[in-house]
Amino acid sequence: MHILITYDVATSTEQGKRRLRRVAKACLDYGQRVQNSVFECKIDTATYVVLKQRILEILDLDHDSVRFYNLGKIWDERVEHFGTKPSLNMDQNLIV
Repeated sequence: MHILITYDVATSTEQGKRRLRRVAKACLDYGQRVQNSVFECKIDTATYVVLKQRILEILDLDHDSVRFYNLGKIWDERVEHFGTKPSLNMDQNLIV
């Protein structure tokens, strides 16, 4: 499954700044950053449950928000990209 994760973390306090870094790290562990607070993840259902729980445990839902969009198997037909920072095709091999 292809998941798009977007979040907004209140960073007016040091705790908020820490939550922001921790959520970004969690998302980077499973996908690629496509905007500052937007990540694309290609993961299976079990991994999605783990990632979602990890993010929800980090955030303070009284001050922060997160959205999970399930784009499904034909995500490439649903996503159009224009401008800089082209995204990687997550179905192809990545050489580091």
